[in-house]
Amino acid sequence: MWWANRDAAWRLVKRVVALKPAFVLIPGDFVYDADESVDSQMQEVLGILQPILDAHIPTYAVLGNHDYSLMNEGSKKESYVAAHVRHALDSAGVHMMDNRVEPLYAPGTDSTTSRPLYLVGIGERWAKNDHDTSTFAAVPAGAPRLAFMHDPDSFADIPAGAAPVAIAAHTHGMQLGIPWVTDYLWRHKYSDKGSGVEGWVQHYGQAGNHVYINRGVGFSIIPARVNAVPELTVFTLKAAGDTVAGVPPDQ
Repeated sequence: MWWANRDAAWRLVKRVVALKPAFVLIPGDFVYDADESVDSQMQEVLGILQPILDAHIPTYAVLGNHDYSLMNEGSKKESYVAAHVRHALDSAGVHMMDNRVEPLYAPGTDSTTSRPLYLVGIGERWAKNDHDTSTFAAVPAGAPRLAFMHDPDSFADIPAGAAPVAIAAHTHGMQLGIPWVTDYLWRHKYSDKGSGVEGWVQHYGQAGNHVYINRGVGFSIIPARVNAVPELTVFTLKAAGDTVAGVPPDQ
C-alpha cells in the first residue's frame, strides 16, 4: 500500500530476533491489492522476514483475506494470488498451517522426552477455507493446544473447549481506536459474529475457548493509525495452574 509502514515491520522483525522466541506465528495478510504484483510484493515480504528465518526461529503462518485479494466478504477470490503467496512462504521455510495441526516441542526436547503442544492453524474465512471442526478433530483428546487464524469470526465456530487459547488478527484495531466506539462498530458492523476488535475478548465464542486479537502491523483502505498502534504480541506459555502476567486468571 502507498505510504506503507515498512519501517514498523523492520523494527518488529528486529525485536523478534532479539527476543529469541520458541516460535513465531504470523496470522495472514502478507500482500495488498496484489493481483498483478504478488511476486514482487512477496520478494519484499521475504526480505523483511529473512532475519527471523536466518535466526532459525520456527515460523508458522496462515493466509489472510488480502492474500486472496479479498477486500470484502463478497469480493471475487483470486486463488492464484494465494497460491503464489503460499508457495513463496513455503519455499522460504515458513510452515504454512491453513487447516493443519502440528505438534511442537519445547526447545531442547523432542518426542521422546516431552509432551507436545499442538499448534492448530485455521484457514481464511472469507475464502471459505476455515475448517474449524475437522481441523481440531486431528488434535488428540485432552492434549494441550494453541490455535491461530486470521479472522476472529472463525473463532466463534470452534467447538466448545477445543481452543483454550487462540490468536487472531484481521481487525487492525480498526486503525482508529476510539474508546467504546471502535469496539461497538466492529462488533455490530464489521464482524458477522460480534468478535470484538483487539486484545483478550470476553464473552465470545463457545464455552471454554478464549481468543486474543492482535492489531497487526499494516494498513487497509487508508495508510493511517490513530490510537491503534502496530502490535507485536509476546505470549509466555505455562502449564495449567501456573499464572502468567497480563493474562486473565481463567485463561
